[in-house]
Amino acid sequence: MSETWHSVITETDFPAEGKATAVLGGWHVLVARTEDGLHAVNDRCTHQAALLSAGRIRRGAVMCPLHGARFDVATGRCLGAAYKDLRTFPVRIVAGTIEVAVPDAPPGMDERPVGL
Repeated sequence: MSETWHSVITETDFPAEGKATAVLGGWHVLVARTEDGLHAVNDRCTHQAALLSAGRIRRGAVMCPLHGARFDVATGRCLGAAYKDLRTFPVRIVAGTIEVAVPDAPPGMDERPVGL
């Protein structure tokens, strides 16, 4: 599957709360800054399809705002529950701009947030 790099935000404009969002090629992407760097995941809970960006990030995990499911933002792995893992995306910094690579094919219904 081919993928394309997209600019998300400059490093200097990255929010202090440690997360930024973008829609790239139809994919809703959450970029999170943790102690070990920048990570990007599909901005959709695999259980309730809610936007994870509305939740908080602590100790490298994002929490679903609807029901508290937690996902490791580095690996996408669901923590402490039996929900499907999140899709992760490669992240890089080029000339001070954070970029994320997403598949060229648009997301399917099972990877889009509810109502979008």
